[in-house]
Amino acid sequence: MARPLGSLVLVVGPSGVGKDTLIDGASRALDNDKRFVFVRRVVTRPADIELDEHDPLPPDDFARAEAAGRFCLAWDAHNLRYGLPISVETDIALGKTVVASVSRHVVAEAMAKYPACAVVLVTAEISLRAERLIARGRESRQQVTSRLARETAAVPSGVNPIIIDNSGSLAIGVTAFVMALRAIAAQE
Repeated sequence: MARPLGSLVLVVGPSGVGKDTLIDGASRALDNDKRFVFVRRVVTRPADIELDEHDPLPPDDFARAEAAGRFCLAWDAHNLRYGLPISVETDIALGKTVVASVSRHVVAEAMAKYPACAVVLVTAEISLRAERLIARGRESRQQVTSRLARETAAVPSGVNPIIIDNSGSLAIGVTAFVMALRAIAAQE
């Protein structure tokens, strides 16, 4: 009998679209559905309990963990290092649908490494994104404006993502995201 094979769902989108908020909402909505695993990223930035869903790790410790093979994927973004724990591979091998927020820069590598991979692109109106980024308080208004002006395509060419517009209410965004995740899980 063949082993079950799950999938990796890569959640991407520009800053301020609400990726972490949708992931948190879907995690709560699917809490009793054991087909799904929601992965916390490891980031070389201290955690802000109110704003981030990640596990902090100082840069030197991150480098040692990466060298020791503790991440299945790792990447640079915004002058920080990000990684997904190697436990992702165990969950995929157990037939789980693993959901993770990642940078678009790691999508091609992830898709090559994990054949059962899906991409969910979260979008939102630019004015709403600007408001969210300013409210986060990590950057000045000028830095937020510069960030929004320099953004490029959200996914590599040739990737056909599922698109979730998170410009409306949180309930609508979470419902659309949960429906997309259930559709991906049903394909396994």
